[in-house]
Amino acid sequence: MKEWTILGNCLKGGEKLQTVLRVPMDGIENAAKVEGFDHDGSYEIPATLICGAGEGKTVLVSASIHNGEYNGVPAVIRAAKAIDPAKLSGNIIFMHCVNYSGFRTHCYRLVAEDGYNLNAGYPGDENGTAGQRIQAWFVKEIFPNVDFVFDLHGGGAEEMMTPLIFWPHHEPVREEALAAAKATNVGFLIESHADNGEYSYFVHGFDKPAMLLERGCGVFCTEAEVKADYDDIRLLLDHFGMYPAEDVVYDTALKRRVFHKTIYLEAEREGLWYPAVKCGSIVKKGESLGRLEDIFGNFIREYPAEDDCYVLYYTQALALEPGDAMVAYGLLASEE
Repeated sequence: MKEWTILGNCLKGGEKLQTVLRVPMDGIENAAKVEGFDHDGSYEIPATLICGAGEGKTVLVSASIHNGEYNGVPAVIRAAKAIDPAKLSGNIIFMHCVNYSGFRTHCYRLVAEDGYNLNAGYPGDENGTAGQRIQAWFVKEIFPNVDFVFDLHGGGAEEMMTPLIFWPHHEPVREEALAAAKATNVGFLIESHADNGEYSYFVHGFDKPAMLLERGCGVFCTEAEVKADYDDIRLLLDHFGMYPAEDVVYDTALKRRVFHKTIYLEAEREGLWYPAVKCGSIVKKGESLGRLEDIFGNFIREYPAEDDCYVLYYTQALALEPGDAMVAYGLLASEE
């Protein structure tokens, strides 16, 4: 009979386990007094492990790397409960909430214990701060044991976001990742050159495919967006031949736009940001994307589009510091 051993858990084919994965945090002072740590000083990540009856890929589906990007959490919970292991080919690690301490304490985006961004700074440090140790644990314990990573994000508190998928510009897995992205009900598919976040480090460090989904914004958790995330999880598993998406509709009428060049604008100085665009809108070359003013209302700069483009996301935060994101827009490469 098929067996799957992962993180000290041994499952037989057709079994499902709801569990708490534990990242060692030995030596961090007062660890047990902080939300997200248990009494023995480990960091808790709620998860469901599913060992399918048949052979197939092993897929990691993770949510809440950034707390406040909520839709992925209930979507992962629903998918983990809905999947029948007897009908599954392969194995799935569903991480319901990676940044669990941030989730429980409403510490948006960052790990509560050290203010660390789990989607940057890979490969982490097993002797470092809490966030660095979580990353090092992923690199050592998770990434070598999975074939694909599907990481669920959203716009969080400040970003107004068009639903989109980042897929990697990494030649060994580029086409496989793009094919997986096209299998979802997401219309904007962005080729990414990032290499130090969860999914991107996995791609570049292990030569395996992955993608990151962005859907939702404003720390809202809506039923429509949760269902859309759930559907995309199911469509991905169906794409890999792991689990049929019989009750999920693949939207054949949706135009899937592939972007190979994306422009990310950041503030050069502090100021007040007034966007002039809407997510998903078409902006012509030279038209304004927004303007920056100072606290007295004095004009600083207008930001025109450098070419015809689609608006992918923009920040709705009024106050900006140097280096803060303002708007991202993509130059269309193809439409299917």
